[in-house]
Amino acid sequence: MAVVTAPVLRNRIGGAWDEPAGVELQDVPDPATGEVIARVPLSDAGAVDRAVIAAATAQPEWAAVPVAERVRVCYRLRELMVAQAQELRDLIVRENGKTRDDAQGEVRRAVEVVELACGMPTLMMGRVLADVSRGIDTEEIRYPVGVCGVITPFNFPLMVPMWTLPLAIAAGNAVVLKPSERTPNSAVRIVELFEAAGLGPGLLNIVHGARAVVTAICEHPGIRAVSFVGSQPVAAYVYRTASAHGKRVQALAGAKNHLVVMPDADLGVTVPAIMSSAFGGAGQRCLAGSVVVAVGEAGDRVVGALARASEGLRVGPGADPETGMGPLIRDDSRSRVTRYIEAGLREGARLVCDGRSAVGGDESGGFFLGPTIFDGVTPSMTIAREEIFGPVLSVVRTVDLEEALAVVNASRFGNAASIFTTSGGAARRWREGVQAGMLGVNIGVAAPVAMFPFAGWKDSFYGDLHATGLDGVQFFTRRKVVTSRF
Repeated sequence: MAVVTAPVLRNRIGGAWDEPAGVELQDVPDPATGEVIARVPLSDAGAVDRAVIAAATAQPEWAAVPVAERVRVCYRLRELMVAQAQELRDLIVRENGKTRDDAQGEVRRAVEVVELACGMPTLMMGRVLADVSRGIDTEEIRYPVGVCGVITPFNFPLMVPMWTLPLAIAAGNAVVLKPSERTPNSAVRIVELFEAAGLGPGLLNIVHGARAVVTAICEHPGIRAVSFVGSQPVAAYVYRTASAHGKRVQALAGAKNHLVVMPDADLGVTVPAIMSSAFGGAGQRCLAGSVVVAVGEAGDRVVGALARASEGLRVGPGADPETGMGPLIRDDSRSRVTRYIEAGLREGARLVCDGRSAVGGDESGGFFLGPTIFDGVTPSMTIAREEIFGPVLSVVRTVDLEEALAVVNASRFGNAASIFTTSGGAARRWREGVQAGMLGVNIGVAAPVAMFPFAGWKDSFYGDLHATGLDGVQFFTRRKVVTSRF
C-alpha cells in the first residue's frame, strides 16, 4: 500500500478549504484492513485562531436571522441525510469499522437530533410575567452564546457531532469543530451537508488535529462554550482548562456500565440485549455494557447463554452483512484491550470466552479481537473497575439486588446501568437506588432519544447542562431578563 495515494484532508475555515503548512500528517487506516484511506493534518493553534476569527465574523449576521428562517437549514439538512443515509452508513463502516447495522443506527440517531433542532423556534422561547409589580413587566429572552467549540470522539463520528451542531447552529451560534483525528472523513461530510443545506461560510468550521487543537479551543478567548465527548482523563482536562478560561463547558466522559440480571429475567430478551450492549461497536461505546451483575441463581444460566451466543457471533469486516462484530479502531487499541484480558487472568478471573483467538486479524491486516467473557470477577479487579473500551464483559455474582446495587454504586462512573427482570418492584427499587444518569429496564443500551438529555453522573460527566434535549438548547443559549415600565 502506497501512503502517497491516500488523500490529504484539509481544514474548512470561513467556507474555504485550508491546508495547514508545515504540520505533521497522520495516517487514517480502514480498521478492517489496515489500508490507509486518508491522511489528516495535526493542526496548530494558528489554525484554531483563523477558524475562530471566521466564526466570529459570520456569527452576528447569522444570529440576526429569524430563528424560523435559521431552522430551514435543518429541514434541508434532514432531507439530505435521509436521502444519503446509505452513503453515510458506508462511510462510517469504512473509517470506524462498525457493522452496517450499527452504522445505520448511528445515521438514524444523527437525523433524530436534526429533527429536534427543527423545533428551535419553540425550544428557545423565553418567558414573560406581566405586572410583577404595578405597571412593571418582566421577560426572559434567549440569545445565542456566540462562537462554540465542539470536540468529538471516534466511536460515533456522525452521531456525536450531530448531538451539538444542529442545536448550536439553529440557536444562532457559529462553531469550530475538532473531530477525532481517527475518524475525520465523517466530519468533512457533515460540513459539506450543512453547506449544501444552505449554511453560510464561517458558521461551521473544521480544524483537524490532536491535543494542540483541543488546548487551543479550550483557551481561545473568542470561544464562549465548549462541548466535549471522549475519555474521562481528557474530559477532566477540557473541563478544568476551558472553565479556567471563562467558558461554559459540557464534558461527557468515560463509563463502566453495569447490567444487573435478576433470577426472574427472561433470558430470551436478556441475552440478545447484553450481547448487543457489550459487543456492539466492538465495545467501543460509552454506553457499552461492561459488567454483568448476576443475582442469585441467574449466574450459571446467564453465563452459559452468553458463552453460547458469543461462540456464534461472527467477527469480521463491518461491510460484510453477515458480520456481527467489527474490528477495534486501531492496533494499539487491540493491544490495550489484550492487556486488560491478561490482567483479568492474573487477578484470578475465569476466562469463559477468549477473544484473542478471533481469526481475521493477521490475515486481513485489520484490528480484530473477538468477544471476551470473564466469570468469577470481583468488584476490586481491574477489569471490573476500569473502562476497557473494547469487547470484554465481566460477570460479577451477588446474592441479592441490594448487593448488586452496592456493586454498581461503588463505581466512580455513573453513565448508564440496566436491570433485567419481570418484577415491577425490583425495577422500581433499582430505579430509586442506582447512582447513574441513564437507566434501562430490560434494555441493553439505555441511550435516550434526542428529546431527552444524555445524562451521565459522577466521573462520567463534567458540567451542569448535558448534551441533547432541553439541556442542549440551554447550553447553546444564554438569557437576558428584562424588567420594563412604560
